[in-house]
Amino acid sequence: MTTVRESAVSTTGGDLSVWPASATEARQGDLAVGGVPLAEIADRFGTPAYVLDESEVRERCRTYRHAFPDADVLYAAKAFLCRGMAHWVEEEGLGLDVCSAGELELAVTTGFPPERIVLHGNAKSPHDLESALRLGVGRIVIDSPSEIARLAAAVGPGGHQKVMVRVVPAISAGGHEKIRTGTDDQKFGLSMADGYAQHAIARILDQPQLELTGLHCHLGSQISSVKPYLVAVRRMVGLMARLREQHGLVLPELDLGGGHGIAYRPGEQALDLTALARRVRSELTEACAAAGLTVPRLMIEPGRAVVGPAGVALYHVLAVKRSGDHVFVAVDGGMSDNPRPALYGVRYAPRLIGRHSAAERAAVTVVGRHCEAGDVLATDVELPADVRPGDLLAVPVAGAYHLSMASGYNMVGRPPVIAVRGGHARLLVRRESLDDIRSRDVGL
Repeated sequence: MTTVRESAVSTTGGDLSVWPASATEARQGDLAVGGVPLAEIADRFGTPAYVLDESEVRERCRTYRHAFPDADVLYAAKAFLCRGMAHWVEEEGLGLDVCSAGELELAVTTGFPPERIVLHGNAKSPHDLESALRLGVGRIVIDSPSEIARLAAAVGPGGHQKVMVRVVPAISAGGHEKIRTGTDDQKFGLSMADGYAQHAIARILDQPQLELTGLHCHLGSQISSVKPYLVAVRRMVGLMARLREQHGLVLPELDLGGGHGIAYRPGEQALDLTALARRVRSELTEACAAAGLTVPRLMIEPGRAVVGPAGVALYHVLAVKRSGDHVFVAVDGGMSDNPRPALYGVRYAPRLIGRHSAAERAAVTVVGRHCEAGDVLATDVELPADVRPGDLLAVPVAGAYHLSMASGYNMVGRPPVIAVRGGHARLLVRRESLDDIRSRDVGL
């Protein structure tokens, strides 16, 4: 293969390393996932569209259960949630981590056991807390001092609710500064360094209707190294030891959050899950032994690592434009269905599907249809030089933080989600129509 530029990303050569395990290419350009040709899905459901490989999601859930057999694995719903996804996760034995009454209500009305759900959020609304208490969530993670009194009052003198405290361990980790949440200069959690976490814990212990079951921390997202998690274990166990000394308190649970990094393009590094499980377990055992503590039950919250690699985004090319040295390939979606490149500068490896091209490769920038210069889906990637309007592009690793972060920008409507498995495709989430958009506008 000829490389056009050193920085260009190659999507030729049959490299399917970042695609779902079921991805096959029977003929060049004829790519199938879950036994269903992607071009056929585009014809049937239109584009933009998201394809979600059910078997890939389920297998990733099982991988986590096998790697962490003695831990509670909670799927982070913020990555992507629909009724089908909640059902798959529940059947595979995972719990659920939600951040709003909306996510909570959808999961519970799907049949997800509320006792296996944990509610997060740095600023929970009264409706969030009311829904959590009404539906009986297993844990509520306290993220600010003001939540303590509000939650205790909502529970009432005769009630009971298990809670955790989100602690900031002062660890910088993550793929971008906007997704690093383990340091003291961001909005999440309570700092150990300035004593806010310890003060909040003391206040919780004064509320008999609140049962503190453990500590929680989350370091960030797209973490590809095991080391930050080991540092977090040591610091969290250190705090647990101090709490025992100060309050005689032995906490039975420790939640290390998620943020497990995945590869978006061939050759990128992903977090080694097997190494993470082995080394975290060893570090936790050793740290607790040194502190004279009983080893708490571990909890983890993967989201992206479960659903991200199972998703594929499909787009039709609308226009190809040359400007100086640049070639822009515009598609029928963009930042309304995937804002991540604009937010974090992430890069993808789109691929031409639906036809075989013998043309040489050319470096192009794949852009969206929206009225923003930052509406770019993939910068400096290789596609066939004869790419043209009407062509179909597929983008792998599109299962996480795409549709869940989609917007109504330019009123184009959010894409559907289609599940594939065993040669069959079925609709999970329908396309948002213009009627849906109009029905919310009651101004006249």
